[in-house]
Amino acid sequence: MADTPKPASAAPTRRKAGRHRGEGQWAAGHFTPLNANEQFKKDDDGLNVRTRIETIYAHRGFDSIDPSDLRGRMRWWGLYTQRRPGIDGGKTAVLAPEELDDEYFMMRVRIDGGRLTTEQLRVIGEISQEFARGTADITDRQNIQLHWVRIEDVPEIWRRLEAVGLSTTEACGDTPRAFLGSPVAGIAADEIVDGTPALDEAKRRIVGNPAFSNLPRKFKTAISGSPLLDVAHEINDVSFVGVRHPELGPGFDVWVGGGLSTNPKLGVRLGAWVPLEDVVDVLEGVVSVFRDYGYRRLRNRARLKFLVADWGAEKFRQVLEDEYLGRKLADGPAPEAPVRLWRDHVGVHRQKDGRYYVGFAPRVGRVDGSTLTKIAELAEGHGSGRVRTTVEQKMIILDVAEDRVDSLVEGLESLDLTTRPSVFRRGTMACTGIEFCKLAIVETKGRGSTLIDELERRLPEFDEPVTININGCPNACARIQVADIGLKGQLVTDADGNQVEGYQVHLGGALGLDPGFGRKVRGLKVTAAELPDYVERLLTRYREERRDGERFAQWAARADEGALK
Repeated sequence: MADTPKPASAAPTRRKAGRHRGEGQWAAGHFTPLNANEQFKKDDDGLNVRTRIETIYAHRGFDSIDPSDLRGRMRWWGLYTQRRPGIDGGKTAVLAPEELDDEYFMMRVRIDGGRLTTEQLRVIGEISQEFARGTADITDRQNIQLHWVRIEDVPEIWRRLEAVGLSTTEACGDTPRAFLGSPVAGIAADEIVDGTPALDEAKRRIVGNPAFSNLPRKFKTAISGSPLLDVAHEINDVSFVGVRHPELGPGFDVWVGGGLSTNPKLGVRLGAWVPLEDVVDVLEGVVSVFRDYGYRRLRNRARLKFLVADWGAEKFRQVLEDEYLGRKLADGPAPEAPVRLWRDHVGVHRQKDGRYYVGFAPRVGRVDGSTLTKIAELAEGHGSGRVRTTVEQKMIILDVAEDRVDSLVEGLESLDLTTRPSVFRRGTMACTGIEFCKLAIVETKGRGSTLIDELERRLPEFDEPVTININGCPNACARIQVADIGLKGQLVTDADGNQVEGYQVHLGGALGLDPGFGRKVRGLKVTAAELPDYVERLLTRYREERRDGERFAQWAARADEGALK
């Protein structure tokens, strides 16, 4: 058996060459020592904190919350403390958690597959206005996040959400997070296979199941049968991607081990084809491999991507088949490259039933409670009552009759929700940023919105698809490494020698066509104040130097460093 590692507080000892330090893998018998996260999970399942919230904390207030619940288990129910106002980015990594914590929470509403009814959307909008100071952000994982939530109001918010079939269960924490799905599943004319039944079954069998509520880290899943590859499958822990097998017909290609953050890795194909009816069995198997073999000793190595990188696809598939499924999976083909660069479903598109779906673009995912209720009203007046969110921080109204499309588009435009956005409005994404996030160093949402306005004014004729992703810290919630222009928030030195908000720049990342991580040019950092000038200069050079049909990512990969500064 491998050696048990010493506690972090113990003096280091020299190990014999070749002796393996345990990685905290349960399947290898490595149950101790425990880091702080593993300890609080061992002490009590995160799912159990709900009872304490409802019976104790909501009555006694914020100061009554146990620290292990406050900064640990409450995530299992979609709750994070938000950042105390007035703390600048230079103090993010310096202050203790209790100094960063505000007495309010971010609440993440779990929206599997991005599927909402207008009743559900209206309830979220009403909750936002009554309990969250009107806040509402659409995330790049199809959820909606609220802010300024008081612990006293959480039980009532849950009651209202659950009355319409929504929840916050395992929206955060070391759990199977919300399952991504094609927002046009079941309606798109070009769909390979509808993954909706698998999403429904996965939710029934996995969400809230104690067998899967203590994973080494968060676990991200995507299921889509769209040929547009519309769920960012390359950067999920497991993805099921629609393909047509030459003999077996429509099904899914399985990918594992994707993820970004500070150590980005693209997922790898297992080379296995899975029919729709077996997707959840395979999903449960992959989650179980992660639970039992995932690295629990070090928090920064606890994602599935590290296990996959060490094992490789062949061993991972073998363990999955032999130890968890008890059968071999069929070999299958890789997905074909998407036919369009934009995969957000923005615009007016015909459904397979002859009606239309209408996709529109909020600014960097930020809306508000009042706007959500108005979207619900528009969807009810023009469609069948079905709304979707996308992994690009966009929204879609389904089932619109042809003679109602123009009226709907006009109604959306009146809310500043355009169906014909500029490339800058369409392609700019931002994470929560320093306004609410305790990990952030710089502001993101407001800066992204201002950047859109500036670029629309300065480059009104620019029409090449380009993505600009803005992140408040290195953790890549806004997918900076796979954007055309990825902006990683940090403090930088301006021309006068002052420490100011700014960004390290990643250029030429992509998903879908030629997936890969962006290029980092040595010393390429811009201050927040310089950002519009820099992006304008960069895009102007691209337009001047690009070859016929050359995408921005292709140009950025070959351009001289001087052209990128």
